Amino acid sequence: MNSAPGAPIDSAKRQGGLRAVLGIDAAWTEKQPSGVTAAVETEAGWRLAGIETGAGRLPALEASYERFIALAKGLPPSTERPRGSKPDAVALLEVGRKICGLPIDLVAIDMPMARHPIRGRRPSDIEVSKAYGARSAATHSPSAERPGKISDALRLAFEHAGYPLRTLDAASARTKGLIEVYPHPALIEFLKAPRRLEYKVARTRLYWPGLQSAEERVAQLCKVWRRIVQALDQHIAGVAAALPPPASSERGWRLKAYEDKLDAVVCASVAIACLDGKASGLGDVDSTIWIPTTEA
Repeated sequence: MNSAPGAPIDSAKRQGGLRAVLGIDAAWTEKQPSGVTAAVETEAGWRLAGIETGAGRLPALEASYERFIALAKGLPPSTERPRGSKPDAVALLEVGRKICGLPIDLVAIDMPMARHPIRGRRPSDIEVSKAYGARSAATHSPSAERPGKISDALRLAFEHAGYPLRTLDAASARTKGLIEVYPHPALIEFLKAPRRLEYKVARTRLYWPGLQSAEERVAQLCKVWRRIVQALDQHIAGVAAALPPPASSERGWRLKAYEDKLDAVVCASVAIACLDGKASGLGDVDSTIWIPTTEA
């Protein structure tokens, strides 16, 4: 086990210079939707990928696997509640390639991943909790049930597609692969925040117990979201345009869908930091959580 941040991931660019990443905020069950996004490097820097349609440019940022895959068909964004589904690694990579115009270099996923079946807390969970627990950003505890088989199947699917899980062992320090991300410490580093940011929809009553109305709490939540979006837009141009803050009168699944898309962008931003040598890993050769360094 490595109890200190590991060496940055190899930052060598592909021949030709430009790269592309996928960010996935993966649900721990197939019943819940997962946010997905793609970002592509241009001569002017990184930007949110998108697809041109007769109605304009659709950003590659959706609140479910199903909706992201539909982007490749040029279908307009759905106004219905996003649905959970079984993730298809090959389809996600192919859609990412089509939208970005080049193969994906790195996939960053917010889900516990390990080279062996997960049975409980891993060294990576312990190390991140040691490093960020005092800042209210300790990891959740995975188990054989959650995410369990979903995590194992998704890791193997990406591995078979040529994207092995990248951990602290030197053999994995190459551009193409899959990495695990945890958004809470990532946002602490990106925003240079003293502690975990208050941006989760389900915890607004805990964040602001003194506020009596849901509208007041959502208004506070949107302030935090706006701050995060502005910071991420510095890493991936187009994020702010794709994620305007919802109205304070908004409720329910639409707020959660916004949060899922925001986490997907955090994952993509960490993938970029890794490719640029501005991220380090906590964990061991079996599982590693990658976190942007301060200079990111």
